[in-house]
Amino acid sequence: MRESRSYRIFTVANTIFLLGVVFLTLYPFLNIIAQSLSSEAAIMAGRVTLIPIGFNIETYKVVMSDRLFWINYKNTVVYTVVATAISLVLTTMYAYAISRMRLRGRGLFIGIAVFTMFFNGGLIPNYILINTLNMDNSIWAIVIPNAVSIFNLLVMKSFFENLPIELEEAAAIDGLTTYGILLRIVIPLSKAILATMLLFYAVSHWNSWFQAFIYLSDKELFPVTMYLRNMIAGTSQTSDVAAASADAQNNVSANIKAVTMVLTVLPILCVYPFIQKYFVSGVMLGSVKQ
Repeated sequence: MRESRSYRIFTVANTIFLLGVVFLTLYPFLNIIAQSLSSEAAIMAGRVTLIPIGFNIETYKVVMSDRLFWINYKNTVVYTVVATAISLVLTTMYAYAISRMRLRGRGLFIGIAVFTMFFNGGLIPNYILINTLNMDNSIWAIVIPNAVSIFNLLVMKSFFENLPIELEEAAAIDGLTTYGILLRIVIPLSKAILATMLLFYAVSHWNSWFQAFIYLSDKELFPVTMYLRNMIAGTSQTSDVAAASADAQNNVSANIKAVTMVLTVLPILCVYPFIQKYFVSGVMLGSVKQ
């Protein structure tokens, strides 16, 4: 069927608009990358936009030669993997339980979960609790608190409610227990929502720094986001800056924030394309029943 003139105009206008949105979205990232590769003079003069000016990789050398940076980077990977695994297991089990209409006290369990979205003990009681449990200055202070996001819990609950109940009834007739139904029937059908939750939790834990700021005191236990936070706040410097030449120090001080941001965000950018198709399906979970 031949396209009408008005439809072609709409398509062109829509394409231009979406390209504009893409540019506005990408501009901050491209600008940060350009600053990380530019000279101190160009950055201070405000001449760096999308293309590096006065090519400079001295800061990358300094940061990547800093032992503390790689220790903090390793910590972030460990914290993210462990915390995401714990969050996925707890969220899946809780969401599946409250999605079953036959669960006794279902409304109470949902109410308890929703209540925590609006009310919490506060910073000082939480700190006292973590300290009393001897979890401070350890990995558990990072991965246990806030392990379950109530928003993610409710999204996953809605997904489970949309699964055909007939599948579970057939599995129960075949002799599967509740855990067997969850592991062998429900989870294989929930790849989209699990991938979406994986992305949400992984990004959240990777970017988290406040819990480390509150509960950790040993710099060698810090995540890389604390390293970045200290760089931005000006409270720490990479170990090799003092040994660099005066010119190199100027270049490092000018773009060290941009370099650290690039190195911090790079792994998440590399992971996202591999789970994008599941993410798109997951966020559309309410549109079509499976």
